[in-house]
Amino acid sequence: MEFVKLGRTGLDVSRICLGCMSFGDAKSWNHPWVLDEEQSRPFIKKALDLGINFFDTANVYGIGSSEEIVGRALKDYARRDEVVIATKVFFRMQEGPNGAGLSRKAIMSEIDNSLKRLGTDYVDLYQIHRWDYNTPIEETMEALHDVVKSGKARYIGASAMFAWQFQKALHVAERHGWTRFTAMQNHLNLIYREEEREMMPLCKEEGIGVIPYSPLASGRLARDLSVSTHRSETDPAQKMKYDATADVDRPIVDRVAAIAEQRGVSRAEVALAWLLQKDNVSSPIIGATKLSHLDEAVSSLSVKLTQDEIAELEAPYVPHPVVGALKE
Repeated sequence: MEFVKLGRTGLDVSRICLGCMSFGDAKSWNHPWVLDEEQSRPFIKKALDLGINFFDTANVYGIGSSEEIVGRALKDYARRDEVVIATKVFFRMQEGPNGAGLSRKAIMSEIDNSLKRLGTDYVDLYQIHRWDYNTPIEETMEALHDVVKSGKARYIGASAMFAWQFQKALHVAERHGWTRFTAMQNHLNLIYREEEREMMPLCKEEGIGVIPYSPLASGRLARDLSVSTHRSETDPAQKMKYDATADVDRPIVDRVAAIAEQRGVSRAEVALAWLLQKDNVSSPIIGATKLSHLDEAVSSLSVKLTQDEIAELEAPYVPHPVVGALKE
């Protein structure tokens, strides 16, 4: 396993992060493709055995059950100081007023709830899952600063927003002397590269570690587009992100397949190798529902694409509608 500092911090994270949205209670979250606790634990154990120390979850995954599963497994399989645990806050966790968002009340309640479910005194990285259009960013940043100063989080990060919003948050924190964001969890892969226009240059300039989600486009870069899976048939978020552009994405998927065949590696390894060679990408977040997915992810670290191969993969890309950084 390779390790890298997360942005300009001293925190060492594995170059592969295990995303834990695939683990949880399918019924409570209405995601029929997720794995229950018994099915999930071997994935967490194998990730640790492969040298992965970075685990990303969220309060909303499984409506808390993902955090519970991850917390119990890590407690059984690793020492707390050996692992980097990241979780997120924003989406609705309860009905009625103050049940979602990034108000001071919501943040202070949800960090305590997440810590209880994870069975730990602190998280290493606490991230805002989206931008809250209904709460002043000053209120959010001060609350996050207080979470860090209370010892309940070591670092803070953000996810899926427009670059102007991220820059505003960084400016507010700097102006008030509050804790800055150290990581951006954004949507980036070979068939969705809109983040390269503004967010990626901003993160490079500000020393922000980038931990992209959906690095394989929910599996579409890892197989023929004609092949369906249980998730592709039942996950509306995946359909929203990729169905509309399937035709223009096909040439890219075909080139991934061709290079994979030439090199004798899997398509997933090629797609991840492309992402790992991007400037200031720290650790792509890999979702796994088969143990082989973890092996492929780690093997991708050994695949070094040539500049000609990178150019071949990137050439067919056309501008895409922005998805991810959306209003609720």
